[in-house]
Amino acid sequence: MTMPDKNPPTLSDGVVRWLTNGTRDERFIDNIFAEMCNRLQQAGIPLKRSTLHILINHPQWLGARFMWSDGMRGAEIALVDYDVRERSEYIGSPANEMQNGASELRENLERDPALGRKHALYDEMRAKGLTDYVAWPLYHTLGKRHLITFATDRPGGFDDAHIAALKNLLPVLALVSEIRVKNRLARTLLETYVGAHAGELILAGATRRGTGTTVRAAIMICDLRDFTKISDNWPRDDVIDLLNDYFDAMSEPIARHGGEILKFIGDGLLAIFPLSQPDACANLLHAVSEARGAMAALNERNKNSGRAPLNYGIGVHVGDVMYGNIGSASRLDFTVIGPAVNMASRLEALTKQIGRTVLLSRDFAEQVQPKFELERVGKYEVRGFSDPIELFAYPG
Repeated sequence: MTMPDKNPPTLSDGVVRWLTNGTRDERFIDNIFAEMCNRLQQAGIPLKRSTLHILINHPQWLGARFMWSDGMRGAEIALVDYDVRERSEYIGSPANEMQNGASELRENLERDPALGRKHALYDEMRAKGLTDYVAWPLYHTLGKRHLITFATDRPGGFDDAHIAALKNLLPVLALVSEIRVKNRLARTLLETYVGAHAGELILAGATRRGTGTTVRAAIMICDLRDFTKISDNWPRDDVIDLLNDYFDAMSEPIARHGGEILKFIGDGLLAIFPLSQPDACANLLHAVSEARGAMAALNERNKNSGRAPLNYGIGVHVGDVMYGNIGSASRLDFTVIGPAVNMASRLEALTKQIGRTVLLSRDFAEQVQPKFELERVGKYEVRGFSDPIELFAYPG
């Protein structure tokens, strides 16, 4: 007597084997997803369109949507912001239903639209000639739910064998996608909290306390003025909004011109422009100029809402810094230290005494003259340094 096969073969078995054994060297889930869709077509499943929706932990984005359609070698990637949940494109959509607990959505797109689900997405698919649509949750560890959808233009839609084959690959796709999503999440979190370059070094294994390297860089330290008074007198949420606006104004030009913010310290920030980059010092001053413009625009908005203008000071120096892991046995900070960092910090503090917004050391000034017009402000005693330092202001 022949025993029935507990796991009868499906059209997607070859795709499942490929997902299990053939994707080890592929880093990005969008590439795996697009290749999977093409392989499903080759296996005889009449796939016309598919989407993969992944929730991500990112300061700007709620999630990402990967979309593949017939004839595409790769997948289109769209980032989804947090406000999407308040918009019509999400309300009543398959993603909305899935996040509300649905375990499967199936929509016959050939029948009278008045009898089906009501959402613009279904109308768009009908207009493109699609006949059937199915969506399932994709489960990651601890019940975290993502979403995958498939659609066809086959008359009559997917048959039972097609649906069985698609369901068959979901557990393996969940494992394969979770590994890539977690890797991307680790990279995103490191980039968010320590910066892109430091994040790459940490992912490459630079995690041992005391390890590091010497980097020659232009160093910029910026600090907000009168923040203690602001934080004591303003509502908490207003203080947080103010800091975020201020850091946006300062940070975006720094990133745009090749700098890297290593840390936010209360109402201050520390950034470096490695001299391995061409024109690093000039790029730093370009970033300062743009940040000034952004701060002027922010102050104009604050003035219109009855708030006092924000003032700040910037200290800039150039030199060798130790870039690496510093801290306790169980809690490390990936940062820069050294006399050059101390000098930039002291110059930032001197901006209050001298009454200039941006102070540059002579060492830095020599890197950018005569491309930039700088104003010599004289020699000043700098705490922690034996000889007076010649300083320059950047009127910009």
